[in-house]
Amino acid sequence: MSFGPFKDLHNIFRLVEAIFCTLAACLSSAPRQSYGAWCLFTWVFCLSVSLFILVMEIMSWYLLLMAILPNWKDFTCGMTMLCSLMISSASFIFLVHFTCMSCITAIFCTIFSLAAMGTYMVDAVMAKRNRPEGYLSTLPGFVRVSEAFVACIIFAAYTSYFQGVGPSYRPGAMIWCIIVYGICFLVTVVIILFRLIKFLSLLCSMLDIVELVFNILAVLLYLSTAIVWPLYTYQHYRSYHPPDCSYCRLDDLVVVTVMTIGNLILYIVDLVYSILAIVNRI
Repeated sequence: MSFGPFKDLHNIFRLVEAIFCTLAACLSSAPRQSYGAWCLFTWVFCLSVSLFILVMEIMSWYLLLMAILPNWKDFTCGMTMLCSLMISSASFIFLVHFTCMSCITAIFCTIFSLAAMGTYMVDAVMAKRNRPEGYLSTLPGFVRVSEAFVACIIFAAYTSYFQGVGPSYRPGAMIWCIIVYGICFLVTVVIILFRLIKFLSLLCSMLDIVELVFNILAVLLYLSTAIVWPLYTYQHYRSYHPPDCSYCRLDDLVVVTVMTIGNLILYIVDLVYSILAIVNRI
C-alpha cells in the first residue's frame, strides 16, 4: 500500500532508482578514466534525473515547466528510457572491466547497478504503456536520443584507447573519425533540444527540412568512418602496439567499430523517418 506523495507507482520506482544509483556510485572503485568515468557519470546522471522528476512530481512544480516543455509525461518517459540505456551500458561495462570474483565491493556495485537497470526498464515500459504524446516518446525521438547515447559510448572507447597511445601517434584518419563523431553528436543534441523545448521549435519552422539535410550528411559521414576506422586502425594497431601499453587494447577499437556501424544504422533509420515526414506534409 502506498501513501502520500508515493501514491503514484512511478514515484516509488523513482525513489528506488535513486537509491540503487546512489549505492552503485558510492561503491564504485573504478578508475576515473574513460570507462570508469562513464559508469560514474551514468549513475550520478540517472540519480539526478530520478530525483528531479520525483521532486517535480511531488511538489507539482512540473506545472511551471509547461511553458517550456510541450508534454511533461513525454519528458519523463523519454528520460526514463534514456536512463535505461545508460544504466544498461554502465552495468555491462563495469561488470566486464572492473568486477572480479574477489572484488567484493565491485560485485555489490554491479548488483546495485543491475538492480537499477531492472527498475528503470520496468519504469520505462510502464511509462510507455501510458502512450504519452510528444517527441521523446515516439520512435523517431527515441532513435535520435539513441544516436547521442551511442556516440557517448564511442567517445569512451576511443578515449580509452588513446590514453595508452603515444602523443606522436595521432593518425589523420583517426582524427577525421573523431571529428565526425563530435560534430554529429553536437548537432544531434541541438536537434533534440529544438524538438523538446517549445520556444526553440517555434524559432525554426523548417526543422523537418533541417533534420533531413543533417541526416543525409550524417549518413555519409558515418559511412566514411565505418570504412576508414576499421581499415586504418587495425592495420596500424599491429605496427604501433607497444609491449608496455596496458591501455592499448584491441577491444576498444572493436567497440568503436561496432558502435559506429550501429549509429550508421540509426542515422539511416532517422533519414527514412525524415523523408516520410516531408512526404506526409506535401
